[in-house]
Amino acid sequence: MAASVDAVVAGAGGFIGGHLVASLLAEGKTVRAVDVKPLDEWYQVHDGTENLQRDLADLAACTEAVGDGAGEVYNLACNMGGMGFIENNKALCMLSVLPSTHMLMAAKESEVGRFFYSSSACVYAGYKQTEADIAPLKEEDAYPADAEDGYGWEKLFSERMCRHFREDFGLQTRIARYHNIYGPEGTWDGGREKAPAATCRKIALAALTGEKTVEIWGDGEQTRSFTYIDDCVQGTKMFTRGDVTEPLNLGSSELTTINNLYYLVADIAGIEIELKHIEGPLGVRGRNSDNTLIQKYYGWEPSISLREGMSKTYEWVYDQVKAKHSL
Repeated sequence: MAASVDAVVAGAGGFIGGHLVASLLAEGKTVRAVDVKPLDEWYQVHDGTENLQRDLADLAACTEAVGDGAGEVYNLACNMGGMGFIENNKALCMLSVLPSTHMLMAAKESEVGRFFYSSSACVYAGYKQTEADIAPLKEEDAYPADAEDGYGWEKLFSERMCRHFREDFGLQTRIARYHNIYGPEGTWDGGREKAPAATCRKIALAALTGEKTVEIWGDGEQTRSFTYIDDCVQGTKMFTRGDVTEPLNLGSSELTTINNLYYLVADIAGIEIELKHIEGPLGVRGRNSDNTLIQKYYGWEPSISLREGMSKTYEWVYDQVKAKHSL
């Protein structure tokens, strides 16, 4: 049985997990980082961390990951990506119920202090997201349920499991509904990237090649809010250590159209572009975060502006594109 640690991060090889591990280490915590991917495919590998490659769909792997116990367990492990991936891999997304379930079981047996589950705005009812000029989504809008097919339903089901593990077994579970987290050190190509990284990649290619025409799925008038990674990590730790047991939004309330997202990044890059609208997976028409409850409970909400966050993200993605394409 592995020794106890301050924190276990499941899905540590992913985008959010890598940033979370760095933040926990900066606090002086002992951290066990676990991911199904080989170590050389992790987005960030940190010194001073116990790094394990394990498939957390397996209960024995979860038991090993949690070990003799931990002050905090952060479960970020799931199969996910942008709309292109979610629309075409619903069964794979649903299979994330295995690490979701087994991490809860292992945490219960080891009597961990706090268990954090990363849910998603994809749990919200589709019938409340049919207009671009969307009313911000309140936590209560997840019911009556009509979650994003596949990915959203798994997240909603696992939220309920967290609730019942807390009620029935006393496991102190905490839940955040992430709203479109973005930033450096994440997926930016290959099909799993989300809109901010895809936008940065396309604008970087335009800047490097001089090709002004940039393709975008749909009419570009669908709306979203995007949350910078530093705000996400701060909120995640705050929720985990706080006393609020119900799921809470963790998202920016700064709404934008996808067209405007592209024009913003083009402005950051200092170039002019022409958008070519093509068919592609779009998701809901509009989605924004209502931050009434997070402000009520914690007196805080994500505050890093879209321009500031996208500027940092674009700088990093630009370097990746330039290196990959030798431009």
